Amino acid sequence: MLVIRPITEADFPALMRCAEESGHGFTSLPVNEELLRGKIEHSLESFSKEVSSPGIEGYLMVAEDTDTGEVVGTTGIEAAVGLDVPFYSYHISKVVHSSRKLGVHNIVELLTFGNNYTGCSEICTLFLRPQWREGLNGRLLSKCRFLMMGEHPQRFSKTVFAEMRGVSDEEGHSPFWEWLRDHFFSIEFTHADYLVGVGQKGFIADLMPKLPIYVSLLSDEAQEVIGQVHEKTRPALRLLEKEGFTNRGYAAIFDAGPTVECDMVNIRSVYQAFHCTVEISEHSSQSDYLVSNTEFQDFRAVAGKVDVNKALCKARISPEMADALQVNDGDQVRLLAQ
Repeated sequence: MLVIRPITEADFPALMRCAEESGHGFTSLPVNEELLRGKIEHSLESFSKEVSSPGIEGYLMVAEDTDTGEVVGTTGIEAAVGLDVPFYSYHISKVVHSSRKLGVHNIVELLTFGNNYTGCSEICTLFLRPQWREGLNGRLLSKCRFLMMGEHPQRFSKTVFAEMRGVSDEEGHSPFWEWLRDHFFSIEFTHADYLVGVGQKGFIADLMPKLPIYVSLLSDEAQEVIGQVHEKTRPALRLLEKEGFTNRGYAAIFDAGPTVECDMVNIRSVYQAFHCTVEISEHSSQSDYLVSNTEFQDFRAVAGKVDVNKALCKARISPEMADALQVNDGDQVRLLAQ
């Protein structure tokens, strides 16, 4: 069984392993010891704070195998981006160039550089090691964040978004970035991606074109990948789309991967989750649920079989699940049917 819990200092080696295995384009997990330790420290501070509205908090969690104690994945939430360090994105829009006299009517796409997601909550840093990508594990790692948001909404923004990894090859070459590099940056995608990951974002404002970019002026290869997702990220995108996330015309500034968003109250796993009182005993139910406790600093979430009686608001869970969730008979849990 996997249990999701807040990260600790002892989890640094596992987080570094996840960073090394995640590959190019995974900006939130750069292979940098100082930065990863900083992320852990910031998460520890964020979980310990009393919060009534979202700020610069960042919540980083890990997936631990309860049988072996091995940490096999990570997932995170930024409570409100852009408040301390600017958060950049492109907005994809259209303009019309027309002349009635000449009988010409052209619809042209533009990429406009901006900070439109400032103050919004970002779900990020989702990575599960390949050998554990089975059963409900992937859904647990992604949806546990929505169980947390639904239980503690004051800590998060009205709008929640996710930047999906854009198209790049195994060597980290991005067709979109190569056009930007040739005209504006003169550095490789992997270097730019790393600089953003370690928080050195000043070069973006210094070198990024300030005026809207006409998409038709980009190379054919760059145009083809705008709004397209990396093949390894397609399952994560499909899961978010089922939750109600949609692309409202925003793309990442380096690889042009799609950005998807949803109001928190409209996220399926937020509004369909419900509370029950725990009864701890063995049972024969075959119904799958994601389950979290109602704590924050000691947040726990698991996936497994639960015997639910909605009429009585009772949930019978196994002793193993109760231990993973750190709950006792009579405690409340939050459940989401799968």
